[in-house]
Amino acid sequence: MHKNGFFSLLFHYLFIIFIVAPLLVVMVMAFTDKGYLSLPTDGLSLRWFRALLENREMLEAFILSLKLGLTSATVATVLAVPAALAISRYQFPGRGTLTGLLLSPLMIPSVVLGIAFLRFFSLAQVGGSFWALCMTHVIVILPYALRLTLASTIGLEKDIEHAALSLGASRWTAFYRVVLPRIQTGVVGGWMLAFIQSFDELTMTVFVATPGTTTLPVAMYNQISQTIDPLITAISTVLIVGTLILMLVLDRLVGLDRVLIGEGK
Repeated sequence: MHKNGFFSLLFHYLFIIFIVAPLLVVMVMAFTDKGYLSLPTDGLSLRWFRALLENREMLEAFILSLKLGLTSATVATVLAVPAALAISRYQFPGRGTLTGLLLSPLMIPSVVLGIAFLRFFSLAQVGGSFWALCMTHVIVILPYALRLTLASTIGLEKDIEHAALSLGASRWTAFYRVVLPRIQTGVVGGWMLAFIQSFDELTMTVFVATPGTTTLPVAMYNQISQTIDPLITAISTVLIVGTLILMLVLDRLVGLDRVLIGEGK
């Protein structure tokens, strides 16, 4: 093996270990039988996973995060599909500006967004509701849904849709029966990525969440600020495994390379 190739391969292995090792440590500590964080541990136990199922606060926060993720990801995807079709198919004044505006939440720090939303809700007196929190998540995760949907619409032929229209199909029928099946991979992938981002969002949510709208990441943050016990590692393990499963499905549907660099079809 060439010397440069050896060091390149070594660097990649070390980088993977650096990223994965903390996650593995957290997952191992979740199975401790002690009442405190311990590694190594004398024995393995499901004690803290049972405690998680009995923790009403965490379960309610999980259900809220799940509901919020499903709702905001669906709304973001519904908005992303027509936006992606318009951007990829038509040349119009302000096209680049519109694209930049829709993708701008990726460039704005979450802390800045959180403070801005908090100020806006305070002035409008609409904070504290589920739908207010959902609106903030839609804005934050819309770029993730848009990028994958846009990748699927770029290069999409118009001839088949025009043929359907010429044969008497309505525009809705042509979209539902012709266009949507050809871009459904990007749409589904964008929805899944948006859901993951919404479910895991913490920094911005801390500013706008209220006692009645406490998501799971915020509840975990509050738990860590008060006490550190293996319960938090059990929750983290469930989230790590769940996210890994979703990412594997996303890789099979779309390909993580397209997610990361936004390649077209």
